[in-house]
Amino acid sequence: MSLLRNQIALVFIVLFCCTLNASQLTSSSREFNCSKKYLNLPVSYDAPMNVLDLTVDGKRMRQMQMRLSNQTEPDYWVYLELKEFHGKIVKLTVEDLNEGVDKGFAAIFQGNTFPGQDKLYKEKLRPQFHYTTKRGWVNDTNGLVYYDGEYHMFYQHNPYGWPWGNMTWGHAVSKDLVFWEELGDAIHPDQYGTIFSGGAVVDHKNVSGFQAGKEKPILCFYTYAGGANPWSKGEKFTQAVAYSNDRGRTFTKYEDNPIIGHIRGASRDPKVIWHEPTKKWVMVLYVEENEMDFFTSDDLKEWTKTSRLKSFHECPELFELPVDGNKQNMKWITYGASGEYYIGSFDGEAFKPETEEIKFNYGNAFYASQTFSDIPEEDGRRIMMGWGTVPLPGMPFNQLITFPVELSLRSTDKGVRMFAEPVREIEKLHKKKHRFTFDNGVTGTKILKGVQGDLLHIKAEFSMDEIINENEAVDEEEDEDDIKERHALMSFGLVINGFKISYHLQNNELVCLGPDHRFDFDDYSDAFRRSLQNELPRFSIPHKAELEPENGKIFIEILVDRTFVEVFANHGNYYFPMGAYLVGQPSEIKVFSKARKTKVNQLEVYELKSMWE
Repeated sequence: MSLLRNQIALVFIVLFCCTLNASQLTSSSREFNCSKKYLNLPVSYDAPMNVLDLTVDGKRMRQMQMRLSNQTEPDYWVYLELKEFHGKIVKLTVEDLNEGVDKGFAAIFQGNTFPGQDKLYKEKLRPQFHYTTKRGWVNDTNGLVYYDGEYHMFYQHNPYGWPWGNMTWGHAVSKDLVFWEELGDAIHPDQYGTIFSGGAVVDHKNVSGFQAGKEKPILCFYTYAGGANPWSKGEKFTQAVAYSNDRGRTFTKYEDNPIIGHIRGASRDPKVIWHEPTKKWVMVLYVEENEMDFFTSDDLKEWTKTSRLKSFHECPELFELPVDGNKQNMKWITYGASGEYYIGSFDGEAFKPETEEIKFNYGNAFYASQTFSDIPEEDGRRIMMGWGTVPLPGMPFNQLITFPVELSLRSTDKGVRMFAEPVREIEKLHKKKHRFTFDNGVTGTKILKGVQGDLLHIKAEFSMDEIINENEAVDEEEDEDDIKERHALMSFGLVINGFKISYHLQNNELVCLGPDHRFDFDDYSDAFRRSLQNELPRFSIPHKAELEPENGKIFIEILVDRTFVEVFANHGNYYFPMGAYLVGQPSEIKVFSKARKTKVNQLEVYELKSMWE
């Protein structure tokens, strides 16, 4: 048994004894006089699912579906924040208390810290510059919005467990898109459903009438997932809004929710924008069967449907970008959760595609991205963040958020395409810079010396000028078949902590390949082990894109974290967000060439500091 598990077991025993005296204990309910920051709850991966209700004066305030520990030592602890209940008596009730779970139920305790807090952001698989929540599951980015010096990032959050569930809007803020502060959950499930994805805007003119005080209201539009929890049994999917008058620190649900009733099935994920030409608010909403509905509003509360578009699956986006930076040539983009997009026109009521579906994501771990609303005009960037779909086994948290990227539209040989590059604020994480030169080009494999750490930002430019022509013989005895066989093997690239990026000359193809993964599953249940073993192989499968050289050159930019690598090819023409388990891999960078000689015009490596420092 590890030292950490011994420590948790000791804490569990001490707290079990203390809490018997600290609260009233029955077989299925307990009461707490809220005076601390957290209500700490023990969780085990293989425990049966329980439903816990928290009530105040008989009114249900929270419902949690969680695997309450049935062991003498939990796998990890989660918490429920008690700030809004301070000075009140809360009653915690569990339905159908399973045999053995009474021990875990009795171990629940109040505290100003939570077990494991001393290890926070230092855990083995914790990404160091990709956002993760302190505890629980994360998926879609929600409500990305800028207000008065702060970027707000909301996200789908299960506060009470490692897997998906209990969908709540988590919340973090940043002043620079790099260093994030987790504020705690903003919008909680209730009798109408759990809180699915959506968007946010700032109501600068208070057309909603929600403003109370000097701050402009931040409005969050979300889906009530009716029937997704026992509390909302019998309810359907509807759309709702909540607002904040204190810079996003607290939110109030609109008393007349829903603002859009049930349409069909699981219609969800409202994204709201301001459309300047028509002076209207516009909502785009996924309505199942790969269709999106468009609505308009004057007051952000009453909405009128204007059109329907056959397009993509869930999490819709809608925004405008200039082509090649020319603001006289603006185009609209709409996309769905997987990142495929249309370029077209939008008149405030209907979107008209002018292209076929275009692929954006070439990686293995990207979904449900969103762009920020209300970026100041003097900045003018269109900034995206999304869900990095990477399981993090054995951690008290799971999944991550991709690093912010700036989007642009640029002309290519294949037509206008959307490019993605890491935001310039990445430089705030730069520590030591290394610059490598190869006067005689690269043949074979060379290890880059002197680079320290596993967090890296790399920029590399390779020139095709020095690479032999496919019909050129290396020696006089080579025949045509020999030349073709040799050419088929010609490639160059980088290997970074076991993650390989290679460019293949025969078919002008860029290939990204993560290392084989190895995890010790001995401490996990059979069901947990099986679920991971079915999912993890996708991280060791090569992902490819046809990439033509630009003026005879291939440019690759790379962000390397412990469990996530983002590759940007030819200045963002192709984007590879890749889950990769690099912890425990050899910490070294190699540049290689399987061609006769590859010229390296640029190779810069920046060691990065952690966003948690």
